[in-house]
Amino acid sequence: MNYELHYQITNFLNTEALLLDNREFEDWLELLTDDVVYRMPVRVTKESKDGFDKNNDMAYYEETKKSLTTRVKRLRTGSAWAEDPPLRTRHFVSNIIIKEGTSSNELKVQSYFSFQRSRGVDHAVEQIFGERLDVLRNIGGDWKIASRSIYPDQTVLTMMNLSTFL
Repeated sequence: MNYELHYQITNFLNTEALLLDNREFEDWLELLTDDVVYRMPVRVTKESKDGFDKNNDMAYYEETKKSLTTRVKRLRTGSAWAEDPPLRTRHFVSNIIIKEGTSSNELKVQSYFSFQRSRGVDHAVEQIFGERLDVLRNIGGDWKIASRSIYPDQTVLTMMNLSTFL
């Protein structure tokens, strides 16, 4: 195992979480490649005999860098009423497994995540948790997210919206 590489990737993912939690969305966008595919397929419940429970044909969202940029710009406007006052968020990343990618400058990274957020004085905490499958690409010595598939463990999401779930 390459401990230095594992440290680099863990630090990259933790830095990404910090940017999102601090609402530094424009800086977060810089962590994405221009051709990024960012998606969250729908999780379905199936009997064991029916096979895999990840449905890659349907998604809560499938984003590009352009659509994510539009989403971030909207969060900065007065029309993002669900974000006023801003939600408090926490992104937790763990169980990071790194494998070789399909090219020499790419890695496949599997991780678990827990996302929690709260609103103002509301006692309720919204959460999503599950698994992420990333392809990270090294561009000029910097790691960037080339693709991300987010697989929530919940089949029914109880969040009011997905506006800050990035």
